[in-house]
Amino acid sequence: MRRFLVLALTLAGGVVSPLAAQDARPGIVVLPFDNGGSYGQDKENFEALRLGIPAMLASELSRNSSIRLVDRALTLSLPGDHGVAAGGRVDAGTAARVGKQAGARYVVMGTFIDFYGKFVIDARIVDAESGEIVKVISSGQKDRSQLHEMIRSTGQQIAAGAGVAALPAAARGRAVPTEALTQYSLGLLHEDRGDRTKAADHYQRALAAVPDFAEARDGLRRVRPT
Repeated sequence: MRRFLVLALTLAGGVVSPLAAQDARPGIVVLPFDNGGSYGQDKENFEALRLGIPAMLASELSRNSSIRLVDRALTLSLPGDHGVAAGGRVDAGTAARVGKQAGARYVVMGTFIDFYGKFVIDARIVDAESGEIVKVISSGQKDRSQLHEMIRSTGQQIAAGAGVAALPAAARGRAVPTEALTQYSLGLLHEDRGDRTKAADHYQRALAAVPDFAEARDGLRRVRPT
């Protein structure tokens, strides 16, 4: 994959900015998730969810002002990140290296499995300094229709694992139906592939289902700038 799109900040040209260096908040970078062996949907949907799940997870984390979210997309230009850029599986050591280069304290990597509608999200928090996995998070098996709530819950547990207070329930925002989340994910996938027309079509479908879907609106603006 050429790049990975998430809501993020602070990094440019492979060099951590002075502002990021002075920011005492824990920096977190979210990597693409692995498909752990899913069945029951089109394969392209599963490929898209490799981007969509972490993108939505990053979006949830970005709502917490106690976290400094680092842009995973910009780490692709960093030296030695070839396996990540190619979309290959990432071990804790590689994740730690990426985190160090990106100026993050923690790296989030994960896996999802969709077995005919029974969905599981597993995430691991890697300490970029030591390379150790400091927390393993599992959503448990739930119905695919609960995907966004599973992502939100995972985000809250990641914040706790990074030593950050979770957001109160009232601050967690809207719920996104799984079909809209899938359309958004497909938009990311086609944008990543350079097909702006297909990306725009999927972002519009996501917005038709959820008019206040800010992430899909941002995606549409990227592929159809005014």
